[in-house]
Amino acid sequence: MINVIALDDEPPALEIVEAFCKRLDNVQLQARFTKTSEALQWLDENPVDLILLDINMPSISGIDFYKNLPYTPMVIFLTSYSDYAVESYNVNAVDYLLKPFTFERFRQAMEKAEAQQQRSRNTASAQEKSLLLRLDYGLVKIPMADILFIEGLDNYMKIHLDKQKPVTVRTTLKTLMDKLPPNEFVRVHRSYIVALSRVEGVRKKTITIAGEEIPIGNSYEENFNSLFKPGTTD
Repeated sequence: MINVIALDDEPPALEIVEAFCKRLDNVQLQARFTKTSEALQWLDENPVDLILLDINMPSISGIDFYKNLPYTPMVIFLTSYSDYAVESYNVNAVDYLLKPFTFERFRQAMEKAEAQQQRSRNTASAQEKSLLLRLDYGLVKIPMADILFIEGLDNYMKIHLDKQKPVTVRTTLKTLMDKLPPNEFVRVHRSYIVALSRVEGVRKKTITIAGEEIPIGNSYEENFNSLFKPGTTD
């Protein structure tokens, strides 16, 4: 669902936008405004995904209004003039609808917005699947998908990665474990955390990952076996 507001100084234009939004199942028009001041006040307390925004507003242009927002939702510009097309794309507008526009053209613009929203969500999800850790010389982002296992060395942790050199960070296994998805990583020893998807086999309380052997501690064995059941354990 895309949450939307519409801002246009012409009430008939807002009525058309509202009617078009009602015909789309994935669009929810939250509010409509004829004044930029009222829209801005509403947006301060009600963030939205998308603004349907007339460029030719009386007090401030729609483009300047959008540039001055405290955050940047998606925007589709509405206008009777084609002169603003280039400028609208300079602020990464999803689309530019030249009045009068048909429902089909409106639907196409909303499909673009939906696709952009999905790309943003995918990017955010990928970023959430990373560890941001501090090294002596700054910060490093480590994709969780690259982690093979983590080895504890006193106050330092060595993060073993797929086809990359290990990364050593100053932290504790408990701190790292709290940052990792519990359904994807498991602590198997007081000195080791393993990525379940990377386990190649288990034999006599020893895990094999990328040719490395990792011991399973007695107090961790039951939990590991409850999570890892691929039929490879002897």
